[in-house]
Amino acid sequence: MKPASFTRHVPRTVDEVVNALAEYAPQDGRILAGGQSLVPIMAFRMARPAHLIDINEVEGLDRLAVDGEYLSIGACVRHGAFHKPVIDGPLGTLLAYVSRHIAHYPIRMRGTFCGSLAHADPSSEWCLVSATLGAELLVKSVRGERIVPIDEFLEGIMTTALQEDEFLAEARLPLLPADTKFGFYEFSRRAGDFAMSAALVTYRLVDGKIIDAHVGIGGAEDHARRIAEAEDTLNGQAPSPRLFVAAGEAAALAVDPMEDIQTTADYRRDLVRAVTRRALEHAQQ
Repeated sequence: MKPASFTRHVPRTVDEVVNALAEYAPQDGRILAGGQSLVPIMAFRMARPAHLIDINEVEGLDRLAVDGEYLSIGACVRHGAFHKPVIDGPLGTLLAYVSRHIAHYPIRMRGTFCGSLAHADPSSEWCLVSATLGAELLVKSVRGERIVPIDEFLEGIMTTALQEDEFLAEARLPLLPADTKFGFYEFSRRAGDFAMSAALVTYRLVDGKIIDAHVGIGGAEDHARRIAEAEDTLNGQAPSPRLFVAAGEAAALAVDPMEDIQTTADYRRDLVRAVTRRALEHAQQ
């Protein structure tokens, strides 16, 4: 199939973007950045936007830079930008590692970090990274701008706190201390498929004990989030296989898994148990 007819608008400044959104969003206007999520659903006519606001020509939206204690990621920064570490230290290494698990190479060369967050697929790797690390999101409209914490931004399956006349201009990830360890593991039926469950963990070691543990789960529930019960299991303990099994069990008991045509809730709960343990095991490598 082919998309239904639409009008494409090509703003050159952020002001032109928000003005176009204010005018066309009530007519089902949509932002187009990478298009790797929007265009396929348009091709199947699951979405029929009358207007597309193409932000690829807006100067500055491809900005990727350290601002104080954050890595700022503009709305047009592609997944492929992270194939190699963009900054020194554990955050750069983490982003490079996770990026290679996103879909397939052609998609990574067009899809965008912020577009993935705005699409809010429960299996999105960048939603999982942002939820685990505690990202802050810069949202703009003709009414001004606001900062939205990621745990308020992600509301459900492909549902966010964005108002119809707002666009996600920038994501801000906190820099990680130099001694941070991280582990990531996801399960999908085939390489490049959407993850049925994924885990990202970060922590530090002080005197041989885990501190500041972050455990995030994606793909299992309607949106990615941190699992406090698993973090509490880890903090203050020495890393060990037994501890990692216990943290996986805590995560499995804490989630409210989705069901679909392929999986039951119990199956996804088992996956959460496994991916959490494996992510923690990988953090030791």
